[in-house]
Amino acid sequence: MPSYKEIEDENNPKTRITKYMEKYNKKTNRNVIGYYSGFLMKDDEENFIDTIDINGLMVVIKDLDKTKGLDLILHTPGGSISATESIIDYLHGVFGDNIRAIIPQLSMSGGTMIACSCKEIIMGKHSSLGPVDPQIFNYSAKNIIKEFQLAKKEISEQPELIPFWTILLEKYEENILIECENLLE
Repeated sequence: MPSYKEIEDENNPKTRITKYMEKYNKKTNRNVIGYYSGFLMKDDEENFIDTIDINGLMVVIKDLDKTKGLDLILHTPGGSISATESIIDYLHGVFGDNIRAIIPQLSMSGGTMIACSCKEIIMGKHSSLGPVDPQIFNYSAKNIIKEFQLAKKEISEQPELIPFWTILLEKYEENILIECENLLE
């Protein structure tokens, strides 16, 4: 009869993921890395692609046999464009074009960019890739620009709306439009 600890370990998602990744690795004889985040359980900045992630990838990849290629299991809401580009550049620098993306459930925005940079994308019927839309402070860059354009139009037609638009637009930092345009470019 299994002990409580054995049952707990077997039902731990990390243990299960590791077990299946090891089985997959033995079957394909390829390097396999899981790039997961807990964004479905906890919505905070630590769950998004960031520049620190490349350090983690470097540590994990350091001792791998680079000739075997890489199967990258992606489950992420996306994140920083520059961090995503750095990850893509790093992975291609190490593995060339011998990278496959596996999407077990969701890969959004930056995750979609990483997947689309791979030689192949493997998905299940329930898997999905998300849109690639630059965001600032969890706001779509395109929508911020549209909101300012609408404010400009409405204020020029109805100056009495200035107080309303002032309150709405105060949430943005100075130069936000320039940053949005740079991201979209």
